[in-house]
Parts: sequence; structure tokens; C-alpha cells
Amino acid sequence: MTGSTEDQGIPPEFFEVGTASFVDFLRLHSPGLLPVNRLPDAGTVPELPHGTTVLALTFPGGVMMAGDRRATQGNRIAYRELEKVQRGDEYSAVAFAGTVGIALEMVRLFQVELEHYEKMETVPLSLPAKARRLGAVIQANLAQALQGLAVVPLFAGYEPGAETGRIYSYDITGAPQETRGFHADGSGSPYALGSLKKLYRPDLSIRDAATVSVQALYDAADDDSATGGPDRSRRIYPTVAVVTEDGYRALPQDEVAEIAGEVLDARRSAPRGPVAPLR
Repeated sequence: MTGSTEDQGIPPEFFEVGTASFVDFLRLHSPGLLPVNRLPDAGTVPELPHGTTVLALTFPGGVMMAGDRRATQGNRIAYRELEKVQRGDEYSAVAFAGTVGIALEMVRLFQVELEHYEKMETVPLSLPAKARRLGAVIQANLAQALQGLAVVPLFAGYEPGAETGRIYSYDITGAPQETRGFHADGSGSPYALGSLKKLYRPDLSIRDAATVSVQALYDAADDDSATGGPDRSRRIYPTVAVVTEDGYRALPQDEVAEIAGEVLDARRSAPRGPVAPLR
């Protein structure tokens, strides 16, 4: 191979020695591609769609993440089929509540960040390190978050060889906080957390964990207008994914639809849902 890098069509910045962070690379060479720099100046941003309730819970051998499908824009429904739960990499999942456009950009940037690091260093990041990398992406959006364009991700994953998964929550400053057992974010999260406190057990099977997740999202939708419940007429059901030693896997919609159908049928006779035993 002869000639300069410019003659070969490769910009010279790709050959500079730097960190393994793709976010830092963009900040230095193409800051306009960062999500924080792709919106109008403060004071001119229109009302934008917002995603709502997402949750995660651990079970023996892994972690589950779930989210409703609704996004609202003011007092109207902007999206009914938004996918808020996404694959982070082979052993992680990320979900979001907040400004939809910025959130989707953040998720895509985070996915590239993990791939970029592994290609540069030839080894994958540990799960806590992945959580910190996502925190750096959130921190880059702090100025917009203070103007009302906040994104609050939820991160979960599985460390190969571990007995269970781990969950990390964030505030708008990007500081990751590990939470035990379960967590929920978004406008419906107080109601989802109440349901999870009632139904969660550390020995849940994957099927039971999915049922608990759907019950929690149903309770959130029951009290929060911005959260969408299971919609049989449109065949719109929550997004549910698991991460285990076999990697990331989204549960098939037919399986989620069956679980949601069981939940809806049971709510006809018990509208408030299952009751936790006193013991």
C-alpha cells in the first residue's frame, strides 16, 4: 500500500494515537455528530416526543429489561410502537425514558462506543466499565438536559461467569448507580416500582420474571397516562429482553402477547392485580 492516507481516502485523524473512546474521538474531530449538538439552541427547541416507563429485574442466571411502547408529545400520543429496550452489546441491554430523538442517538452512540473499544483494545469492557461509558454519553448531554431535554437510561447486563445480572440507573449528570434486584425509570416508574416491590422474588424463572414485568407495566399504565398498556386490538405489547450467559435475547412478541393476555384476563376478576402474601 503506497501513498498518503488522504490519497487512500482515509482522514489522517484516524491514524492519531488517542483513547479507545469513540465519544472522545467525535468530541475532538466531529463534535457536530454528538447528540447534544444536533438540536437548535436553547430557547428555540420545540416540544418533542418523550418516552416513559422502563424497568429491569434480576433473576438467577441473568437480568431482564422491559418497557412500554408509548411516547407522548404534550397531551397527545406521538408513538404507539416505540422500541425503548435496545441491545447494548452481546451481554448488555439499555433502555431509556426521556426525549426520544436524543435517546435514540445516545443508544446508537453507546453501541458504537462499545464496538470501537473492543476493536481498539481487542478485549471487551467489563460490565461496570460499560456502565461508566454510558455515563459519559449522558454527561455530554447535560446542557440540553438542564433545558428540559433530559434522557434517563437504564442499563443492565451479565458478566460471563457470574451468577446473576446487574442493573445500573442514572441521573442527568451521568453517574451510574448499581441497584439490587429491580429498578424502574420514567413517568410511570413510581407505580411500576410499587408493583415490583410487591411481586419480585430473587428466584424468579424467566417466564415468571416476564409476567412480573408485564404486571408492573400494566400498573404503571393504569395510573400514568403517558405509559401505554398492552393493546390487544392493535397487537401492541411491551418489549421484553433478557441477558444471560447465552447473550442478549429479545423475547418473541408472540410469547409476550401470551403473557400479556394472561395478565389482562386475570385483571377482569382482580383489577388491582395480584396481592403479595403477608409473611
